[in-house]
Amino acid sequence: MALFFAYLSVVAALASGLAALAVDKSPGLGRFAHWLLRRWPKLQVRAAGVFSEAHYAEFHRNSLFVLLGISGVSAVLAGGGALFGGAVTTDTLPLGLPWLNWHIRFDALSGFFYLLIGLVLIAVSLYGPGYVREFEHGRHPLSVLGLFTGLFVAGMELVLLADDTFFFVIAWELMSVSSYFLVAFQHEHASNRRAAFLYLLMAVIGAMAIILAFGVLAGFSGGLTFDHFRTVKLTPVWASVAFVLALFGFGMKAGLVPLHAWLPEAHPVAPSHISALMSGVMLKVAVYGFIRFTFDLLDQVLWQWGGLVLVIGAASTLLGVLYAMMQHDIKRLLAYHSVENIGIIFIGLGLSLIYISEGQQQLGALALVAALLHSLNHALFKSLLFLGAGTIIHQTHEQNIEHLGGLIHRMPKLAVVFLIGTLSIAALPPFNGFVSEWLTFQAALQASGIGGGVLRSMVPTSASVLALAGALTATCFVKLYGVVFLGLPRTRRAATCHESVHRGMLAGPAWLAGLCVLLGVFPTPMIESLNVVTGQLLGVTLPGASALGWLWLTPVAPEVASYSASLVLVGILLTGWVCYQLLYRRGGLEARRADPWDCGFGGLNARMQYTATAFSMPIRRIFEPVFDVEETIEEKKSGPGNFQNTGLHYQLRVSDLAWPYLYAPVARVVTWLSRWVSRIQTGNIRTYIAYSFFTLLILLWGIS
Repeated sequence: MALFFAYLSVVAALASGLAALAVDKSPGLGRFAHWLLRRWPKLQVRAAGVFSEAHYAEFHRNSLFVLLGISGVSAVLAGGGALFGGAVTTDTLPLGLPWLNWHIRFDALSGFFYLLIGLVLIAVSLYGPGYVREFEHGRHPLSVLGLFTGLFVAGMELVLLADDTFFFVIAWELMSVSSYFLVAFQHEHASNRRAAFLYLLMAVIGAMAIILAFGVLAGFSGGLTFDHFRTVKLTPVWASVAFVLALFGFGMKAGLVPLHAWLPEAHPVAPSHISALMSGVMLKVAVYGFIRFTFDLLDQVLWQWGGLVLVIGAASTLLGVLYAMMQHDIKRLLAYHSVENIGIIFIGLGLSLIYISEGQQQLGALALVAALLHSLNHALFKSLLFLGAGTIIHQTHEQNIEHLGGLIHRMPKLAVVFLIGTLSIAALPPFNGFVSEWLTFQAALQASGIGGGVLRSMVPTSASVLALAGALTATCFVKLYGVVFLGLPRTRRAATCHESVHRGMLAGPAWLAGLCVLLGVFPTPMIESLNVVTGQLLGVTLPGASALGWLWLTPVAPEVASYSASLVLVGILLTGWVCYQLLYRRGGLEARRADPWDCGFGGLNARMQYTATAFSMPIRRIFEPVFDVEETIEEKKSGPGNFQNTGLHYQLRVSDLAWPYLYAPVARVVTWLSRWVSRIQTGNIRTYIAYSFFTLLILLWGIS
């Protein structure tokens, strides 16, 4: 039954893409409806204008997202059935190569990521109808957006179903190519075209690495199905070659440092609901691919692999949050935080690989559960934040947070929902982000049993990096929420915006916010269900996760560590109630509204507020070596001897060090090689005939 719903989810996603073609291609149907109404007045009275062209367009716009919603609900049912049922279902489709049909496998790991996709897709289906109205009759056809959205979702779901190399690569490329068109959707801007080209280029390079990794396994197994791969025995050298290629390919799609350059370029320029799908879901499909390859297809695990993944994950965590602190574009800031959270996931995966290589299977299962749970949590709160950012941009037409402010008075409902997202990503209890990071810490604190001294020192170091990143994340979102929602409006657009948007644009983020609270307060059932995944992949589970009952989480043992989010929530509510009683009821204090103290300057204005640049300046000063900083101050002077200052211009540019030290040298080398190779294009026909002649001679010599 789970596989049936998985198929239904793919079919519904494809149907939404195909139905999108009718939005812009069939306006004649609306005119035909008008003709019918004129011919039959009674029908006109009964229809009451339902068949107008405007209603026809709205019906088609909503139908696209209804089909996506069906896909999301089906994905949740399929994922829940596989995750909670624990069954492994296989199938074969008569597609693909003549000698290799498409092989299907739907197990607990696939089911978990199907569940993740479905939960986010439901939110997008609620959010989309109101958001895409502006594309309906503009220069960007809605049919293109809907078509490639459906193909994108179907591609991600097919990746989770694939059980052979050929099918996996087809689905992977469908996911990558369709998302390229979504990134390039508003292609009139040069920055969008640049971001789309960079994304496609790095996607192709990553796909080549993945194909080579599969090629190593295929060369030793003699087949292309994953069942063949599971039986092959590799030498440590060849296993390491396959692992490094897989880490490179899947890590590039996931956005690991230093392969992350495409991510902060592509996510801000895509439509906001697509940004939510890319950051919240597509990155997790890359995580799924790495887990499937490393934990399922490879026959061994080396401690060096875990150390490499741990170092890269820690670097991604720290650098991601540091670069996010310097951003003023709201979507670019969120994109860099995706790099940070992917780093947290890979810290968990690195810990799991280390423990498994040391023979400590249960600790490996704990770290794997932490990584999987954070994948789900990040999908929820990051999709919430991207959808919330899309609503802000939709209503204010401002993407720079320095031009916002005071939105809590104009968009109070969104402010509450967005606050839940910021508290979740900042890993504050009792929200879901805290649980998965706490589990990661618990896994790292068990490193005393590791044999090697190098590993015993690396694990606590990664835990300290995670703690530092958590503090910086909280700081960053204090900046984001404070500058955007609190204080006074900084521009006229921020001062005149309102919250009267399509109800779905609030319902979608609210659905995700409710899940963030639910999984934060009651995390134990989900963690118990993840035992099915670890049982199928590692052969072990966490027997004591709920030793004290389902309200308590005891990942290692009750005497080692325990956490009850529900009691934390009760404590927070009780503390608030006591403070209210003491201060207002018994203390006799009454709320009084008055203007804040203006320091004697006479009236506060927006220019007196802290800016995002000023807020992040201390962090930039401390960690300046990890940034590429250009800071200039120009003074304008006049009068005798230029003594009087008449103006001051301050300019600051903070960029990613990966560009000047990694990507720019590669670009220069590629440009030089291209110019050198272009010399063979002489324009002389005799030269080209000579090329063909000598090529033929070389081929004949090689064949003979």
